[in-house]
Amino acid sequence: MEQQEWERKPKPQTDVQIPTDPPTKYGYIERLGLMFRMARLALETDSTRLITLLIASASTPGLTLPSGKEYPWYHGLTHRGKDEGKLTLLEETEIEHMRMLGELLGSLDSVEEEDGSLLDNTMTLYGSNLSDANIHDTRNLPIILAGGGFRYGRHLAYDLENNTPLCNLYVSMLQRLGVETDRFGERFRLVTP
Repeated sequence: MEQQEWERKPKPQTDVQIPTDPPTKYGYIERLGLMFRMARLALETDSTRLITLLIASASTPGLTLPSGKEYPWYHGLTHRGKDEGKLTLLEETEIEHMRMLGELLGSLDSVEEEDGSLLDNTMTLYGSNLSDANIHDTRNLPIILAGGGFRYGRHLAYDLENNTPLCNLYVSMLQRLGVETDRFGERFRLVTP
């Protein structure tokens, strides 16, 4: 559908209540879940075709973990040094991130569309700009790609010295969106059907 036609298309109504921000400054986990639910609703109602969510640890307030533990500043967990207590809290936080991502992907998969599920028709890229925030390492970033018709069920790990550039994935994603390009950043790759 052409962009102008999509812009004029009436958007469906929803009976979802207007979201409210968590009442505590330690509501980071609740806010993340709220953002994921809003993203799903925006896609499901065809209100947008692109969503970017930034989970910025440097500006994130404190969090309450499922264990009930509170931590005043999420960013402080990522610079953990050798503090085992911080590592445990960081692990609990990241497990919660993955649980909520799983819920998001499951909810997208549960929405049936004419040609598959909403997940089938949505490329969902989840990742980090650091592989080890403790030392600001930007090599071998942890990236998850789901939906959008790609081949899944694989875990790819690359050699730190002889690595496949992440921008190759971005080229593949752009091509899947219909953007005629063979490069993104400094690298390029042609995708074969």
